[in-house]
Amino acid sequence: MRVLASRWQGSVLVCGKCSKKLDGGFGEKGRTPLAKLLRQALGVKKGRKSDRGVVEVRCLGVCPKNAVVMVDGARPDRWMLVPAGADAEEVVATLNEPASVPSPSPPPASLPLP
Repeated sequence: MRVLASRWQGSVLVCGKCSKKLDGGFGEKGRTPLAKLLRQALGVKKGRKSDRGVVEVRCLGVCPKNAVVMVDGARPDRWMLVPAGADAEEVVATLNEPASVPSPSPPPASLPLP
C-alpha cells in the first residue's frame, strides 16, 4: 500500500445528485454547481496541494427539495441543506464557524426497559 501526502486541513462533501437535480442552482445566473462555487469561494487549488478539499459525491441519501446536502468533514455530525441560490459568502461563513458551536446531541443508544 502506498500513502500520499496531502495539505488538506479539511474536506467538504457535496451531494452530486442534489446538484444535478438543481441543474446548477448557484452563482449569478443560477447555473453553477455548489461544489464549483465553493472551490472558487474558498480559493481551492487543484488536488492535494490545496488547504481544503471540496469533493462531489454520488448521493448522501437525504434528497431535499430545492437544496443541496453538504457535509463539513471537520463536523460530520452537522449536515447542511444549502437552498438553491444561496449566497457563497454565507455558505463559506458557515463552514468557517468555530467548532465550539454546540451540535445536536445524538439519541441515546438504548432506552431502558419499563
